[in-house]
Amino acid sequence: MRIVFVMDPVSSVLAGEDTSYALMREAERRGHRVHHCLLRDVGLRGDQPFAQVRQAHCDDSARPPILLGQPESVALADVDAVFVRKDPPFDDDYHWLSLLLEKLRGRTLVLNDPRGLREANEKLYACHFPDLTPDTLVSADAPTIRRFVDEVGGRAVIKPVDGHGGEGVFALRLDDSNYNALVETVTHEGRRVAMVQAFIPEVTEGDKRILLMDGEILGAIVRVPQGGDLRSNIHVGGKVVRGEITDADRRIVERVTPRLRQDGLYFVGLDVIGGKLTEVNVTSPTGIQQMSRLDGKNCEAPVIDWIERAIAVPSAGSV
Repeated sequence: MRIVFVMDPVSSVLAGEDTSYALMREAERRGHRVHHCLLRDVGLRGDQPFAQVRQAHCDDSARPPILLGQPESVALADVDAVFVRKDPPFDDDYHWLSLLLEKLRGRTLVLNDPRGLREANEKLYACHFPDLTPDTLVSADAPTIRRFVDEVGGRAVIKPVDGHGGEGVFALRLDDSNYNALVETVTHEGRRVAMVQAFIPEVTEGDKRILLMDGEILGAIVRVPQGGDLRSNIHVGGKVVRGEITDADRRIVERVTPRLRQDGLYFVGLDVIGGKLTEVNVTSPTGIQQMSRLDGKNCEAPVIDWIERAIAVPSAGSV
């Protein structure tokens, strides 16, 4: 196969941490030709998407660990798969990329699906399943937010709907002297909606990340907050431990999988706290290397297996 990874610069890649790197390394290990490009390298001539790519070679001992060949222009309709792995935020550039990749529908496998990426805001997508989530409000109105926090017991968590990596996530308490300032900060003084969720006490035990490939569970890790921080994200210092898949987790997966498939969202990370679904990560889900080490198995292999099977079917096309 010939696979193009649309992602961040290789200078930002960590060989022992990054999921994108693990997927590229596994594909290359199997003899597939792997290419790297940035969002700005993707363009359109008429209705033909193309990209300025560089063949990538993975080397754990190199710095950076992805060695790039000479640039070449390729018609994306001529490659087997395009794997969108650009880290959040989903900004204007990400949006334009998804529109360009729409032109590959029915011609080249694109995952996750460009239309699905536009549909699936990683915070708001969980609202498709209100029975699985904590009590949730999306609003920019301060009085409405205050009433909600009071109704759920005086404690909640507020976060921007376009945030990522724990950015802008705050605990709210009605008796906190900073309460109003926090609401004003996240809502931009009432100009932008925020997501407010009832506080889940089990957050101190960690945030479980469950990785899925087409509804099949690859594994789970638990990111445990450290030093009194509410956030458990890896890049802000959360400790990673092995996650057990519970019956409640399986019920969540069974409920969300049909909708994910409908939207062409196959490689997905579900965030679960205290048995409640809090986020659905589709732009660039992470954690596969930590999962592989803790589980003692190659968790990226089923992802490449799935792509190989999809390409082998003549009518596979863009998902």
